Amino acid sequence: MKTTLDCIPCILRQSLEAARLVSTDPAFHEKILRDVLSWTEEMSLDQTPPAIAQRIHRQVRKMTGADDPYRQAKDKLNNLALELIPAFRAEVESADDPLRMAVRLAIAGNMMDMGVHISLTEADVRQTMKQALTAPFFGELDKFRQAIAEAQSILYLADNAGEIAFDRLLVEQLLSKHVTVAVRGAPVINDATLIDAQTVGLDQIVEVIDNGSDAPGTILSDCSPEFRRRFAEADLIISKGQGNFETLSGEAGNIFFLFKVKCAVIAEHVKQPLGMQVLTQSTLTWNELADEKVGANA
Repeated sequence: MKTTLDCIPCILRQSLEAARLVSTDPAFHEKILRDVLSWTEEMSLDQTPPAIAQRIHRQVRKMTGADDPYRQAKDKLNNLALELIPAFRAEVESADDPLRMAVRLAIAGNMMDMGVHISLTEADVRQTMKQALTAPFFGELDKFRQAIAEAQSILYLADNAGEIAFDRLLVEQLLSKHVTVAVRGAPVINDATLIDAQTVGLDQIVEVIDNGSDAPGTILSDCSPEFRRRFAEADLIISKGQGNFETLSGEAGNIFFLFKVKCAVIAEHVKQPLGMQVLTQSTLTWNELADEKVGANA
């Protein structure tokens, strides 16, 4: 998915919020913002938004010397999610359709995105998760259920810290299959890394790997060879979050995207309103992707 003009104000907002999170120095805030404004002049809109965000957050980390400036915030989100999990696990276990309930809760957890909600509060999380049980839902659940039944190997692409605890509720519904959970290869925003997966205990029930990249999405060309092999060989890929949707919606594979619509650009792209919980399948095959690349190079 390419960057649109409407993405530019969001990129500027996110860069300023990130600068303010790691420093109280107005001169530093101005430096970051001026750097980003300078980059926008040369920025290719053919890139995905996460590719641009990757560059911004690398610069923030470089200028502050902080390898993981969002670590404290991620720990708080993980701890809050773990506090909420027992009650929501009970909701899944008592549901008439446990898979559907687990899907709804996993998608609801996608609101724990500090790239969109920098001022996310505990009250916000509690209210959103409670509303998830009855919130509007657009999903190809029957296709998803069939894809799970037909798959032997499933690659689950996690998104954010905190959210990853609710991903575990869905992963627990898939344990009759060989499931691998993939997280980011290095810190970026509040995206989940190996320490977050370990904090919520995912490594105790499935294999957890990292993708070798510090992008807030899954840019395959930036990921490790091992991750790309796993991606190509998986029977089913479950992709969480807008960042993964933005980077993988143009990639081939048996991919189901699960996310909450959090911006107008995505809302227009998927033809769903803001706030909608979405479960949708990729329609691009490997042959179609090869044909596209041939056409682009012709």
